[in-house]
Amino acid sequence: MHLAALNLTDLMLGLWRGTLDCDKDDDRQTWDWAVLQGDLWTTHGSLVADMRPFLPGSFDRPPRNPAEKISSGYKAQEFLTYVFGLGPALLLGTLPDEYWVHFCKLVRGLRLINQRSISEDDLTLASQLFREFIEEFEALYYQYDKHRLHFCRQSIHLLRHICEEIIRLGPLICYTQWTMERTIGNLVEEIRQPSNPYANLAVRGLRRCQINALKALDPVNFDLDKSKKGPPQGAEELGDGYTLLRARDRSFHVLTPAETTVIRSFVATARGENMDHWDPHYRRWARLRLPNGQIARSAYKETLKAPKDVRQSRNVKICVGDQTILAEVQYFFRVQVLRDDDEPRALALVKKYSNPNRHILERSSGAVWACTAAEDGDWTVVEAKSIRSVVAMCPMPPAALAQANMATGVFLVEKLGLDVMYMDGTTDGTGEDDEDEGGDRHDEQDGQ
Repeated sequence: MHLAALNLTDLMLGLWRGTLDCDKDDDRQTWDWAVLQGDLWTTHGSLVADMRPFLPGSFDRPPRNPAEKISSGYKAQEFLTYVFGLGPALLLGTLPDEYWVHFCKLVRGLRLINQRSISEDDLTLASQLFREFIEEFEALYYQYDKHRLHFCRQSIHLLRHICEEIIRLGPLICYTQWTMERTIGNLVEEIRQPSNPYANLAVRGLRRCQINALKALDPVNFDLDKSKKGPPQGAEELGDGYTLLRARDRSFHVLTPAETTVIRSFVATARGENMDHWDPHYRRWARLRLPNGQIARSAYKETLKAPKDVRQSRNVKICVGDQTILAEVQYFFRVQVLRDDDEPRALALVKKYSNPNRHILERSSGAVWACTAAEDGDWTVVEAKSIRSVVAMCPMPPAALAQANMATGVFLVEKLGLDVMYMDGTTDGTGEDDEDEGGDRHDEQDGQ
């Protein structure tokens, strides 16, 4: 959505940097919101660039240092991740408080409408946040001064109508620029006759329409796409779109006492019996492909690489009943949980993050989830199929920590439009972590 990625970011950054046109009867010295200048802008740009290792590869292009690159081909995806992903936390303690609270309403509203499926409650909340943002924008920035009338661009007014259009036509992300540009890109990739490109493009477009019509007749059983590959060698499909991917231990993993305790506790709860006598044994798996196309990785393999060489993909969002949990995956494994299970169940050993800082969450309208990490060894076990998405957990800058009254902390970043990104069947690359690690191969079943 170019409204968010380009129009609104251009306006808000222009205000905060003090680069927006200033009327001859206005004075930039009175712009108390224009704080991203000089050394503070340089420091802020470095903070943005430093977030790169914490953003998963599925987040596409990570934002470069805006202080150096914002006028050098900065991409729409970079703006989205920078302003509406990282922005609320990185600007906490940097923007004056009333402007930060105001900006977070815009961020929260845009995150809600950038979903493929939007509930009535989410749409109502987004509409309320947009109304408040528009009214407060006029009071905080425009200040009803005719010399600042050019601050009130069409992109601000458009926010008032977005939710109405979603009710009338459905979620915008399904039919706005992103979808059209992706389709254009796919068709261009299929052109194989440079000498006669337009005729070739017309034929490819016609064939695409014919295939879509046939799929619409029987979407479950009819699939003409022969280019789709099966799972990689050694992978194990779990059903419901989940697939365990290598690397995997060749020999059984030697459990620590802490691992044994937490796994026994999980199985004992499931079986309703004492499991102190049970000696679990299994092999670790490094990765799990999710139904949305992302690949959740684990500390088991990622920590073997230098931090600068990794785009962390081991932080995940987990749904257990009505509860949402953020956690860092240590590794995946399979054990027989119930005695009557036909085969071992796929589980994940995770290290949970704390509940979000309630004060910051409320002041940011839900835009900033500031958490602390659990101590090493403080683990829990969850079903692999309870993992919903791969997220980023980025370190909070000092100014934000001071505002949140936290000694250390991380904040949540989710990819905007994630549930639409993989609709065409595209998935994360499997990478190069496909080799088994260590020891002799055991063919026995895990976790008996």
